[in-house]
Amino acid sequence: MTVFLVLGIAGIVLLLLTLVFDGVLEGLFGGAGFLDGLFDGLLSLPVVAGFVSMLGFGGALVLGTTGLGAGAATAVGTCAGAGAGWLTWRLSRALMRDDPAATPRGTDLVGSSGSVVTAIPAEGYGEVLVHLAGQPLKLAAKSPGGVPRGTEIWVEESLSPTSVAVRPVRR
Repeated sequence: MTVFLVLGIAGIVLLLLTLVFDGVLEGLFGGAGFLDGLFDGLLSLPVVAGFVSMLGFGGALVLGTTGLGAGAATAVGTCAGAGAGWLTWRLSRALMRDDPAATPRGTDLVGSSGSVVTAIPAEGYGEVLVHLAGQPLKLAAKSPGGVPRGTEIWVEESLSPTSVAVRPVRR
């Protein structure tokens, strides 16, 4: 029973080390030429850690609660470990497959509306508040003519990541 408990604890320690060092351990093992790609997918360290810990704890549970021997405990622990390893592999693939939305760019501002926060002089910059991807964004703005504070504007052009060319909305 002690061997199974040691395996279970070793699996949890390996999992914690994998989480704390976030890929450093896989980088160490993946750097060896003959091991290239071995730790990807089914043989990643989190999968191995899940398998080893469930093998140990499953085997200890069978030994402690039934009258079966070490062979049966090993068989049950192996099945439990395979299930835990497979589940870990599936969950990690699902998390890694998450496709984020496209990152907003400055050109996405063109055509959006906003309002003038600091008056825009005829020759120079003022400030406008527009919304990009649902978030308020304060930018430097210029306009061909002066635009007073509080005026609703349309963004005509993205001049730089922090400045835009605007025109007042005519109603």
